[in-house]
Amino acid sequence: MEEVIYPWGDTRRYNSYAGYFRRLFGRRMQKLSVDAGFSCPNRDGTLGTQGCTFCDNAAFTPSYCSARKPIRQQIEEGIEFHARRYREAQRYLVYFQSFSNTHAPLEVLRERYEEALAHPLVEGLVIGTRPDCVDEAKLDYLAELSHKHYISVEYGIESVWDESLQRIGRGHDFATAVRAVEASAARGLHVGAHFILGLPGEEKAKQLAAVEQINRLPLTSIKFHQLQLFRGTPMAEEYDHHPERFHFPIVEEYIDHMVEILRRLRPDLVVERFASEAPPRFHHGPNWGLVRNEQLWAMLEKRLIAQDTYQGEIFIHLHPEKE
Repeated sequence: MEEVIYPWGDTRRYNSYAGYFRRLFGRRMQKLSVDAGFSCPNRDGTLGTQGCTFCDNAAFTPSYCSARKPIRQQIEEGIEFHARRYREAQRYLVYFQSFSNTHAPLEVLRERYEEALAHPLVEGLVIGTRPDCVDEAKLDYLAELSHKHYISVEYGIESVWDESLQRIGRGHDFATAVRAVEASAARGLHVGAHFILGLPGEEKAKQLAAVEQINRLPLTSIKFHQLQLFRGTPMAEEYDHHPERFHFPIVEEYIDHMVEILRRLRPDLVVERFASEAPPRFHHGPNWGLVRNEQLWAMLEKRLIAQDTYQGEIFIHLHPEKE
């Protein structure tokens, strides 16, 4: 049987992050997370002190990351850590992951980012932040860096629905996210976004409807995560008192739902992640146990093949002029 080449240029049935980097750089790229000691406006008193109701940043932070260590040291330890798992990685992108990594004066950002870029094996930055933590001067600086380096700004948007953003204590509305994404893309930056699937009040039909709004954003890449409850968070407490507000799908149900999301998703959007894992010690309430991301990707690809479908199938049918 002749292999099918999909719109993004390879035979995978979704536009993969690894494929995107191979097309862009001609090689495998590995992200190295660092904790640069930034805070968050929802924690330092700018907007609040409790954080978003779902958030425990430690659940997603690699063991080698610590704001007590210099950025250069975290990069070196990250290279050593990943060399044991991904021997073919030769160049790296530093991922400013913990909290809101543009939530500081511009001179502080310059110092931290340029320390990372000074490493000889680092080719660029991925900067995780909130859409209410950028301004014209910061984006202009990132655009300046992008003339010599790969620069991606990854916004935690979480939901396109304002009622959900208010409910989880996010502190900004969706219009703020739209403005930040558009301003970043207009400067030629690579722009990523993160969304949570399964927030209270967002049933499957509402999640599918959200894809239409996501498709309108000038994004390069996207991450979806299933809702997870972490110990000690306000959302975990809400679940204990009102479990009827929550629906936690089993893995197979979630895979089927993700297939339907992918079919509606713009084919040029790079899918970095569609689920997430965290150490069991952080979990509270229903979870998938020790299922690893590699297993989930394999299950998703198998389901796409079984259904003979692919990312953007419905989108292309509805928008043939954009194929």
